[in-house]
Amino acid sequence: MKQLLLTLCVFAAVVAGRLNAVAADAAAPAGPSVEDRLADLEAYMNNVARQTNAPSNIAGPGPGHNAWQMTSTALVLFMTLPGLALFYGGLVRRKNVLSVLAQCMGIAGLVTFLWWLCGYSLSFAGSGAFIGDMSAAMFKGIEPGKVGAGYHWISDSMWAMFQLTFAIITPALILGAIAERMKFSAVLLFVVLWMFCVYFPLAHMVWSTSGFMCGALNPNATIKALDFAGGTVVHMSSGWSALVLCIILGKRMGFGKEPMPPHSMVLCMVGTGMLWVGWYGFNAGSALGADAIASNAFTTTTLAAAIAGFVWPMCEWIMRGKPSVLGFCSGIVAGLVVITPACGFVNTTGAVIIGIAAGIIPYFAVSYMKKMIGYDDALDTFGVHGVGGTLGALMTGLLADEKVNSVVAGVKEGLFMSQVKAVIVTMVLSIVATAIIAFIVKAVLGLRPSEETESLGLDLAEHGEEGYHSA
Repeated sequence: MKQLLLTLCVFAAVVAGRLNAVAADAAAPAGPSVEDRLADLEAYMNNVARQTNAPSNIAGPGPGHNAWQMTSTALVLFMTLPGLALFYGGLVRRKNVLSVLAQCMGIAGLVTFLWWLCGYSLSFAGSGAFIGDMSAAMFKGIEPGKVGAGYHWISDSMWAMFQLTFAIITPALILGAIAERMKFSAVLLFVVLWMFCVYFPLAHMVWSTSGFMCGALNPNATIKALDFAGGTVVHMSSGWSALVLCIILGKRMGFGKEPMPPHSMVLCMVGTGMLWVGWYGFNAGSALGADAIASNAFTTTTLAAAIAGFVWPMCEWIMRGKPSVLGFCSGIVAGLVVITPACGFVNTTGAVIIGIAAGIIPYFAVSYMKKMIGYDDALDTFGVHGVGGTLGALMTGLLADEKVNSVVAGVKEGLFMSQVKAVIVTMVLSIVATAIIAFIVKAVLGLRPSEETESLGLDLAEHGEEGYHSA
């Protein structure tokens, strides 16, 4: 009898345990089904939003897309350091080469701090049409394992870092117009004010999901414009600001009276090559994943850069009798600038057309318009980035193809006029804000060094170093 009771007790315990386990399984949330998991994989392969109806087993960044984003981020930083630094550094006189390098490095550090502090948040957080809010200040909520701040399969941290590299190079481009004649302290103060007044608002308006001019992501945008990788945000803003700043700053001592040739076309050419390579991160990286749109941007970027880099020196050959290395370098950069807003929206024929236009129009702006107006844009920032960025934004409106990118279909009607409006808004903001900022900096610190310092060269006077030493 005791043995029977013991057996019954054991049996009852086993049954109770099984019932509890079944109840627990029933109470637990269902895991993703096979169909959900398959939909997850298909979404990853197509670089689109997850389709699961249950918590995903791969909720974090997708390794392939995220790897391309990390690579692209490094490439865009490579554009500034050392690409742009060497490109600009080679074009100035030898007594000012270190000043350009110092300005590029100083901006990289300064803008990084501003971006972490509040710049990222003002650019991409919040639901305002013109500027973000402080909800993501100091990278609040930005974590490596989360996705969605930028796109479906890339880490939020990598999205923030990718956009940081754009924020670094944009004010650095302005340096070309004011090279050899602006105090280092004035440059830094100008950049701080300019980022808050021009860059952060423009980045939000053009690329935020609630942005005033974000036709790609905001169905309620007032101006449904397209800018794939920065025609307005980067090139127009820096180019038009550069024009205003160099006019307010005034011409270099001896400008128009003495020759001021580049001290090293070798460095300029090396910097050009680095810019071209880095630009693949800039343009193809703006697809936010290793997909067909990225491949299209990579292809169109190559075509436009190569063709413009050939057309510009051919124009020189016809007009001046010789194709220069500077012409090849300028043409390549102009092609890269003009294709930037269009690279993810146009087909290869469109890229060829853009390349030809980029080799001709900025060439005449640099070679003839600058002389006609008489401003001293030392390294042709306005002629290449201001004129080229404006040209690229307008040509995007003419050549964008919905067969290349489905986003175009939703904004195709009236797109050219939307691009015109975006160009006008960008020009007005950049010109007005830059003029006000320049006069503020002039009143607080002064813009230019003394004539003695400028004559000696900024390297020794402001940094206590020389780029080259005689044997």
